[in-house]
Amino acid sequence: MEHNTNTTKKNTIGIVLSLMIGYSILYMDKSMISTAIIPISSEFNLDAAQTGLIMSFFFLGYSLMQIPGGWLADKIGAKKVLMLSMILVAIFSAVFGLVGVLSAFVLVRFFAGIGHAGYPSSVTKAVATNFEPEKRTLIQSIILSTSGIGGILAFTLGANLININWRYAYFVLAGLFMLSLILIFLFIPNTVPIKQTNKKRIPFSHVFLNRNVIFLAMAMLLQNFLLYGNMSWLPSVLNQKFELDLKSIGYLLAVNALFQTIATMYSGVLLSKLFLGKEKLFIFLTTSLTAVLVIAFIFSNSLVLSMIFLVLVSILSVSAFTAMFTLPHKLINPEIIGASIGFINTGGTLGGFLAPMILGQLIKVGGGSFTLSFVFMAVASILAGLTVLFGIRKEEK
Repeated sequence: MEHNTNTTKKNTIGIVLSLMIGYSILYMDKSMISTAIIPISSEFNLDAAQTGLIMSFFFLGYSLMQIPGGWLADKIGAKKVLMLSMILVAIFSAVFGLVGVLSAFVLVRFFAGIGHAGYPSSVTKAVATNFEPEKRTLIQSIILSTSGIGGILAFTLGANLININWRYAYFVLAGLFMLSLILIFLFIPNTVPIKQTNKKRIPFSHVFLNRNVIFLAMAMLLQNFLLYGNMSWLPSVLNQKFELDLKSIGYLLAVNALFQTIATMYSGVLLSKLFLGKEKLFIFLTTSLTAVLVIAFIFSNSLVLSMIFLVLVSILSVSAFTAMFTLPHKLINPEIIGASIGFINTGGTLGGFLAPMILGQLIKVGGGSFTLSFVFMAVASILAGLTVLFGIRKEEK
């Protein structure tokens, strides 16, 4: 197993910032589509089921490449996979701004998902490679906090560009991915696995046979019904329920994303201090409270109350997600952590693939109402917490 023992303070800042910037832009892309889909559906006369397909096929590509991406990070090192991811998403972001039929939208987002897939497991591999075990949970949570920063970018810069012309937004996005590519090239160490002759290697099959990996993948699938369901449909909910324009929706969701960012960073501190060794309880509590607040949000007719409930949902759900995503550092051998995260994230991205389609159909069944879809997300949140609480066992390193 490789490990970079020469990571200085200066190197640490460069590694963490470059990974954070990449994650921010990736989450900007994930969040921006939910706003872009409003003018796209209007321009091309698409219904909820069709727009759900565009969002879902992104996650199909994402899901299919999660395990291969993690395996590659373990085999050739994180830096190469991170750079390849950025190149692919830059190309397909630019192409998305050029197409104009449903089949092309679906296909391009599918390949963008393939590009996204290598990044999360490679980030985890880079953290495991460059930092000592006691620092990994906090550093990983700091990097994950940029999901909220990506949301802020999507709902401010992205929403304003979409308001002008949705195509411009994707051309700018492609440029930002190229900037991230340069930063990764400059700051991420080019570490590669070192063959060990005095220690038996862990077989790749161990990833698929590890109980904790399997249950975390199941929990992530359920949790992402909520996270990506929210991400996909929130702008449409606010647009329909409160008759808000895209600019107003963008600013409200940017505020929500700001709280999400703070929650992710603070949850890392909580998991490293107050809930150290009690991660399963933390996940169960946050997912259960999230479910209650999701129901409160969808039944509220007050914009102010709805936004309060939404912010609380975001804080708690992203805290649960952070706990799930950082838990492998305490459960899984670093030698196979890239492939393990790939498998776990496959569960999560399958949730992202299924959520827009399932929720789109539930919206259709409900005659345009979002109530059924949000009840479904609340149930999924509770089941995610129960899966972790009863499925995960103590450290298996």
